[in-house]
Amino acid sequence: MAHDFDTMLRTIKDKQWSLADVDWDAPGAETITDEQRPKLKQFMADLVWIENIGAMGFAALADKAPTETIKQIYKYFHAEEQKHANAELALMKRWGMLDDGETPEPTVQVKMAIWVLDNFSDDMPLTGLATLIPMLECALDGALVKFLLDEVSDPVCHEVFRHINSDESRHIAVDFQVLDVVGAGPVRRQLIESAAVLKPQVLLGLIVVFVPLLNKMRDNIVAMGLSEQKLYNAVKRFVSNGDRSANTRRIPAYQMFKQQARMVIDRTHPYHRFLADPLVKLTNAFPARLLGKPPSWSKELTHEPVDR
Repeated sequence: MAHDFDTMLRTIKDKQWSLADVDWDAPGAETITDEQRPKLKQFMADLVWIENIGAMGFAALADKAPTETIKQIYKYFHAEEQKHANAELALMKRWGMLDDGETPEPTVQVKMAIWVLDNFSDDMPLTGLATLIPMLECALDGALVKFLLDEVSDPVCHEVFRHINSDESRHIAVDFQVLDVVGAGPVRRQLIESAAVLKPQVLLGLIVVFVPLLNKMRDNIVAMGLSEQKLYNAVKRFVSNGDRSANTRRIPAYQMFKQQARMVIDRTHPYHRFLADPLVKLTNAFPARLLGKPPSWSKELTHEPVDR
């Protein structure tokens, strides 16, 4: 199947927006109730940091992109994920959840994911990263956003997420197009990339970091009231998009993450009892100070509206 990445790049450039396009003082902030605010604050904080993990993933993918056009697309996606995080911070500020200059504290699982991507993304194969990112976007980002828009009536929130959802639809489209292209490559390359996933630092990162991260996020959003069915539908979107391509189905990393996604949403699966839940407890007890200082880019997070 031929994919027109040049046209997609032009579309991405044409569809750029900025926080300055939004009237942050418009009516509607008062619709957030005192009862909603505490849980919504944690919910939004999780969303902000998921966006930043996505941004880091796209930055790493840009270095591994199979063509120059795809590299440029990934660079735009990196910037867009950062913009999404800043827009979500602006909503938190609008709703009285943040003081001036305050950034929500990431969970230890998020800190560990950032540390792994900062230190080991160069060792992660293209197929692994290119599969992990759409899984996070479909299963977590997609589910979170849909739930948020059902729960919050603030029209500014809905305006912001119209922009974000428009961006994310292009991210997901490109994610699966790239997987289709990569999956069409020679079997030898698939085997080499699969072996790269088994490197100790990569495997450890995937198991010890992303397993508890996904489980923690899953439980947090279910505790907020997201139905299991909606979470299932979000994961189903990832699987149905991937399975549509015979080339993508050839990628071992895709098959691995597909099975993990299915286990994540099934709370009765032994995966939770014997792996994910113990790892959540283990990482909760991990001293965050051992992960070092936050990366320098985290200081660039801001709720202040800026032009393109």
